[in-house]
Amino acid sequence: MARVSLLAPTAGPAAPLPSPDTTAAVWASTNTPLRLVYGVPGQPVLLALECLDPAKPEARLRITRHAPADEGAAALLALIGNGWIGRFPVDATTIGGRVLWQGEVPAMTREWNALKPEREATVTVPGAGLVRLNPSPLPMQLVTTCRNEARENAPTALELFTPPMPDPSPAP
Repeated sequence: MARVSLLAPTAGPAAPLPSPDTTAAVWASTNTPLRLVYGVPGQPVLLALECLDPAKPEARLRITRHAPADEGAAALLALIGNGWIGRFPVDATTIGGRVLWQGEVPAMTREWNALKPEREATVTVPGAGLVRLNPSPLPMQLVTTCRNEARENAPTALELFTPPMPDPSPAP
């Protein structure tokens, strides 16, 4: 036997947000290296993209949807564009006293190709509206930089599967 409350829940998910108008939105660099923000100049940022650990094989991109998230929530952020559909896990993350959607995905993930500058892309998170990303070369340049630096510093298959040779020089 289990006990169940017959009272209606007092709290639930926040009301969904409308999709923002991104007609005049642009990608811009920030003071933080390898970080871009997207939004209408003079208005709050809508989206941020940052390369983490670019000099390592585990290089990844952090995507932040600057929209309120319910504390403890998790979702899939959809990045759609240029023939690609990416579904990236995001969590409600406290940043600067606000709870926003944020997730990290390996830079080598092919679905980042949705950011190619040929056509617009879109980003959606449940309840946070649809953000249209106007075409720009900047986000794909960031992805490519993050990938190339990771690839250049990644060990080769030969290095991974070949045991190190002992040093033949005598110890002093």
